[in-house]
Amino acid sequence: MAVVILNWNGRELLRQFLPGVLAYADGAHIVVVDNASTDDSVAVLARDFPTVQVLQHPENLGFCEGYNQALRQVEARYYVLLNSDVAVTPGWLPPLRARLEARPAIAACQPKLRSYAEPTYFEYAGAGGGYLDRLGYPFCRGRLFDTLEVDHGQYDDARPVAWATGACMMVRASAWHALDGLEKAFFAHMEEIDLCWRLWNAGQEVWYEGRSVVYHVGGGTLHKSNPRKTYLNFRNGLALVYKNVARSELYSVVGTRLFLDWVAALRFLTQGQLPDARAILRAHRDFFRHRQYWKIRRRAARPRLRTAERPGVYGGSLVWAYFARGCRTFTALQIPDGAALPAQSPAHVHPESQGKV
Repeated sequence: MAVVILNWNGRELLRQFLPGVLAYADGAHIVVVDNASTDDSVAVLARDFPTVQVLQHPENLGFCEGYNQALRQVEARYYVLLNSDVAVTPGWLPPLRARLEARPAIAACQPKLRSYAEPTYFEYAGAGGGYLDRLGYPFCRGRLFDTLEVDHGQYDDARPVAWATGACMMVRASAWHALDGLEKAFFAHMEEIDLCWRLWNAGQEVWYEGRSVVYHVGGGTLHKSNPRKTYLNFRNGLALVYKNVARSELYSVVGTRLFLDWVAALRFLTQGQLPDARAILRAHRDFFRHRQYWKIRRRAARPRLRTAERPGVYGGSLVWAYFARGCRTFTALQIPDGAALPAQSPAHVHPESQGKV
């Protein structure tokens, strides 16, 4: 097992959180991948953490390709993708490893994520496991949009989910390499959702394990109000559904997403956030400019599960539930167990047409 941390100008984060990773490594090999930092991160690692293996990229490859190229050089049965701003806890690794070893169909698993700044609250990036609504909008048990729940043990279970957070994810190396890792064109943001969606489509499973707990700072690279993050989220969000949604649902989902993106752009304008509105327009422009690439990537992602066949999916619209109905907690969505976690296995999904899309 290898814990692999991607670093870019994160000297202070390494000093703060790497000692805990080393203290609670449970025998795992620790690797830090430096994405061409311009600070003295590499020197700090050599001086203060000599037992850590350091891999250096000659340029900043982004989150996706940074991990892709690094993991081609790391030999392990399981990889743990861990953000540099995560505080781990004693015993965080064994439950994740036990979950994968107990069920070979599981390809990826995440722990419970709490907020480092407000430890009683769930953290935005993964909370109690990742879900999607029927339009492909991501949310978590414990987090709807920017509304976070207090953790009082309501999500201490283990269960299949739609996606596991890239902030802290254990993934089976064989499954990772079979799918060629993360989608490099994403650069960063939503890449773990895409990977997990492809895992489900390939007949693999993704789980949440509530016995493992970590604390995440979040926003260490791009603040949520940064127009660059807005651009990546909207471009990648559109590519995410285009790549992975079932053919029978493709046009309705993409068409609705485009409309709602324009609504979001108008909302940014009315709030005086012109750079964010422009970021959405650029996201659409660049998606359609590279649509041929996305068509090729979509064909490579077959077969695809329909909404009703994917675990961790809310059959309604999260946007409508949150903004129109006022749902602010996961339980308020009233997702029936059967709808959220269908008993039908991916091996028995409806066959998709193999024609051009």
